[in-house]
Amino acid sequence: MRIIPTSQEERGEPWRTCLPPFDPELAAALKAINQVMPPGLTPEQTVPARQSPAMQMMADTDATMDGAFDTEDRTVPGPEGASDISLLICRPTAPAADRLRPVIYFTHGGGMVVGRNRVGVELPLAWARELGAIVVSVEYRLAPEHPYPAPVEDVYAGLLWTVEHAEELGGDPERIVTAGTSAGGALTAALGLLLRDRKGPWPVGQMLLCAMLDDHNDTPSTHQMAGLGVFGRTFNETGWTALLGERRGGPDVSPYAAPARAEDLAGLPPTFMDVGSADTLRDEVVTFASRIWQSGGAAELHVWPGGFHSFTGFAPEATLSRSARVVQVDWLRRLLAQ
Repeated sequence: MRIIPTSQEERGEPWRTCLPPFDPELAAALKAINQVMPPGLTPEQTVPARQSPAMQMMADTDATMDGAFDTEDRTVPGPEGASDISLLICRPTAPAADRLRPVIYFTHGGGMVVGRNRVGVELPLAWARELGAIVVSVEYRLAPEHPYPAPVEDVYAGLLWTVEHAEELGGDPERIVTAGTSAGGALTAALGLLLRDRKGPWPVGQMLLCAMLDDHNDTPSTHQMAGLGVFGRTFNETGWTALLGERRGGPDVSPYAAPARAEDLAGLPPTFMDVGSADTLRDEVVTFASRIWQSGGAAELHVWPGGFHSFTGFAPEATLSRSARVVQVDWLRRLLAQ
């Protein structure tokens, strides 16, 4: 029986031999991805990464999905005293049914420091195409230029606008699901806590996909996957430090910044969580789901064997990615049918 080291001092190079295997198909995709996107991102590399060809390629996605959606970029009021924010609104071109459409409110990833509202939007659009839903993707201010609470307050302001204007868009304000990937998963989880504590509005559910939740960056999976995948321990530290500065890992971090810090996870909307077994963030995702159950809440958790961070977005045609999308859509369909 192998004993897992419990302190940073006990963790040495032998720890690197305890790696969960990558799915073979994903491993081949990852090899190609790492040629243009290494797993580490230092603070000095943040601005160049925003302007990199890889980031531009991810932002140049066809948000119409070959004509399945009409798209609009709309500027809406941001938080009080802050600048306006941009929402990408994607509405199905197919005729609507007799009732207002569900709305998926999406927050993009990027480690808190890179990305925009078109990055990663292919995933919620794939769900929406099957469900006849509207997608609203929010652009939030990035750290370190805009540290906490700027990003989560932007996401909150965008949701308030979406709820207030849902019917204008053809959407149902009573059937809004919040969703986010990686840093967007963190902001979605933080948004859920804010909405609970600010007494609404109430989403019908939230989807936290490979979510950044814990600023400590010290779980076994962060050490196991250091230097591997597309989002390693260095990138995780860069993101949290950009958001929190010297407070990162200390005693004075708000749960609205790092949701793992929340002492009480009761009262959250039904939650879907998934993560790969070979993801830096695996352990904090699993722990968060367990704590929702311990608080009496509803959560569905999937740990995909051999999946690296955000594998569904980076390798959408892989068999494991297809399986994950089926499960995600099934959860949404069951949720929205209620």
